[in-house]
Amino acid sequence: MQPCSCDTFVALPPATVVHNLGEHLKCTYIEIDQVPETYAVVLSRPAWLWGAEMGANEHGVCIGNEAVWGREAVCDEEALLGMDLVRLGLERADTAEKALNVIVDLLEKYGQGGNCTEGTMEFSYHNSFLIADRTEAWILETAGRYWAAEKVQEGVRNISNQLSITTKINREHPDMKNYAKQKSWWDGKKEFDFAAVYSYLDTAKMMTSSNRYCEGYKLLNKHKGNITFETMMEILRDKPSGINMEGEFMTTASMVSVLPQDPRLPCIHFFTGTPDPERSVFKPFIFAPHISQLLDTSSPTFELEDPVKKKPHFKSKPDRRHPLYQKHQQALEIIDNNKEKGKTLLDNMRKLETELFKEMESILENKHLDVDKIVNLFSQSTKDEIRIYKSNISS
Repeated sequence: MQPCSCDTFVALPPATVVHNLGEHLKCTYIEIDQVPETYAVVLSRPAWLWGAEMGANEHGVCIGNEAVWGREAVCDEEALLGMDLVRLGLERADTAEKALNVIVDLLEKYGQGGNCTEGTMEFSYHNSFLIADRTEAWILETAGRYWAAEKVQEGVRNISNQLSITTKINREHPDMKNYAKQKSWWDGKKEFDFAAVYSYLDTAKMMTSSNRYCEGYKLLNKHKGNITFETMMEILRDKPSGINMEGEFMTTASMVSVLPQDPRLPCIHFFTGTPDPERSVFKPFIFAPHISQLLDTSSPTFELEDPVKKKPHFKSKPDRRHPLYQKHQQALEIIDNNKEKGKTLLDNMRKLETELFKEMESILENKHLDVDKIVNLFSQSTKDEIRIYKSNISS
């Protein structure tokens, strides 16, 4: 199966957008009430839908989501996708906890559900979210409209495709425990363990097995006390752990953010915009006024709709690859089929990445930000990456 691209784009007004009272917002499947103000966001998302798999906003709030399953049935009706909730949280909140509030309020009002793939294959799930800002992080895990949240103020924490909140619950849906009792999932006497109650899995085995959740936790703890953004990238590139996925479901895009506690320092968000982080370049993005659309990582849009269902409908799957993705795919063919040229290409990719990292470290150390330069930081990095691919493809 060919990898499905996630693309990166930005929507940046001069400050915030003011919307009219009563205005509606079209998400992937449904319309919801719009809010008066929204924040600037940068998103990595599947090209066919409205939401995002991960992203950040101008206030340094970052959100990523994971598919999870459990005892509560997945809703087939079209509602908000977890990816819609990621984008809505980023557009509407200037702190991590406020983003959590946005997501759970929307979850209560509109619910979650709908096909999470483009095409005829049905693939639906509930969602977990990792929400972070400069000072704290929250894990939010859901089962239909029910949810639990864990506050993270120090150390390391990760999420994967399973429920992971156990007995440390800082916030919860008011009826979460009563609902579990009604379903006979919890007797009301034992200490309440969200993952144990709402999941099919044996949590004792789940927390000690060799799945991606446990492998990610091990890798984080291995570097605990000395974690940098490069450490995070190494973990995302780790194939033996399964974190850098291959096969039918593969890693389609990756993101790492640096959120300094010092408010004088900028938040730096690194995106690949291409699949397989081991063979991609992490490129930096910093919010600044007057950033234009990131054209080289924006997929083409298609307006053709099913006249009855009012949703995208195509006789054949459209080519949604953005310019960077197209050149990256050609480069991967060289890496896979020509050992010598492939090594040269990878070396040049790493050289570009190293130069970008040094530049970002200098900004963080010296606290000097050239606003005129960072306006085109991500766009120029992408063009430099494309130039490397073109030179190797044509040679």
